[in-house]
Amino acid sequence: MARRDPVVVVGAGLGGLSAAIHLAGRGREVVVVEARDEPGGCCGTARTGPYRFDTGPSVLTMPEVLAETFGAAGEDLESVLPLRRLDPFYRLAFPDGSRLDVVAGAQRMAANVRDLCGPAEAARYLRFRRRLGKLFEAEWSSFIDADMTRLRGMARPYALLKLAAAGGFRRLDRYVSAHLTDERLIKAHTFQALYVGLPPQKALAIYAVIAHMDTVGGVYFPSSGGMHAIPRAMATVAEKAGASIRYGVRAERVEAGASGVTAVRLDGGERLPASRVVIACDLPRAHGGLLPEAAGDWRLRRPRYSPSCLVMHFGIARRPPDHAHHTLHFGRQWAETFDALAAGRPQPDPSLLVTSPEPDDTAAPGDRPTLSVLEPVPNLTSGADWDLLGPRLEERLLGRLADLGYEDLRSVPRMTFDPPAWARLGHSAGTPFALDHRFRQTAWLRPAGRSRRVPGLHFAGMHTAPGVGVPPVLISGRLAAARILEDSR
Repeated sequence: MARRDPVVVVGAGLGGLSAAIHLAGRGREVVVVEARDEPGGCCGTARTGPYRFDTGPSVLTMPEVLAETFGAAGEDLESVLPLRRLDPFYRLAFPDGSRLDVVAGAQRMAANVRDLCGPAEAARYLRFRRRLGKLFEAEWSSFIDADMTRLRGMARPYALLKLAAAGGFRRLDRYVSAHLTDERLIKAHTFQALYVGLPPQKALAIYAVIAHMDTVGGVYFPSSGGMHAIPRAMATVAEKAGASIRYGVRAERVEAGASGVTAVRLDGGERLPASRVVIACDLPRAHGGLLPEAAGDWRLRRPRYSPSCLVMHFGIARRPPDHAHHTLHFGRQWAETFDALAAGRPQPDPSLLVTSPEPDDTAAPGDRPTLSVLEPVPNLTSGADWDLLGPRLEERLLGRLADLGYEDLRSVPRMTFDPPAWARLGHSAGTPFALDHRFRQTAWLRPAGRSRRVPGLHFAGMHTAPGVGVPPVLISGRLAAARILEDSR
């Protein structure tokens, strides 16, 4: 396709870079403007002393989506960004002292389930695993990897019937407990509901596909550079394909006329002419001044946000012995913790995700390891006084880690992100998980990927469909690019 009117992408996060790669790979002129001095957006990085930490997602699934993104510009994933498959994917540690390693392969995983729960539950697990696969097949091509911008995107009777037959419209906890009986195994396949901002008893079973991605498809990690290596590699590929990325430049206003988008005005007064714009930054904030008034979306009139998280990063002397890359420590309480979070209160006994990658010289010199701990907490809409609550939760978390056998972390270099910190980084409601995925914020009911009233204005990122997570955000960028290319034809 010949180069013609430029496309301006606002935001060099995963969604914006995905759109840029797909567009530049098809010969379109692309300019990406990014307020920060480096790519990444939500998939960011930060330093304290000699230590570097990933400040965004720590779990990477569905690497084929990333491969497809690089492939749009003629690049090979293995050459650009080598990944390694984690083994185990997770280590699940339960309060009774038992644990379950989530590993690759149906029979190998069933053996671990058999050792923990007995042969009958292992047989049930294998049947459930097959059901998860059918649910994933029913959902992926029709509703996740598909454009939901128009209502007719939902009008697929056969696909909806297939999804219903697979149990996708039941509640997640009931769907899983109908097939598994051991509470530990049920938790292992329902805790992922937190990724979409809902408790298992309120999330639809369609989100069991996240458990399929995690426990069947596998969890991956870049061989070097941590998760931040992903946007860095994407930026390199986008520029190689011909896109221009301008860092330290903030978009101030998208200008539009009767025929649609006309330009993007930057904070220094410069005006970038454009008939197509992709907004790939925090969408509710963009509607607060960046976008024309006509671009308003009724789906954002009463947004419901996901819970936030308290994340503490530590620079440590040695990696914890017998520790997996990802270890999930379940609390003794379960339903009560979700009830508290839904009511805007800290969880009384939270489950903790501890991430300890293998030492990487990009994270610290001398192969010194890092440790990151995530605890779900209320977002800023709860009205909590974080000046008081923040230090109390930090101290409680340090005590919990000591009880779990980790070294004394009070005296090591550390960095903390709480809801006010996420808000300072540009996340609405102080949550890096965007809007939750209740039914009225799913698929076509999620903020649209295209403005109906401002032609040429498109959206990508976790506030649009398909939603939150690295693969969905990459897909959102591809869908935005596809709509622009289709319009151009």
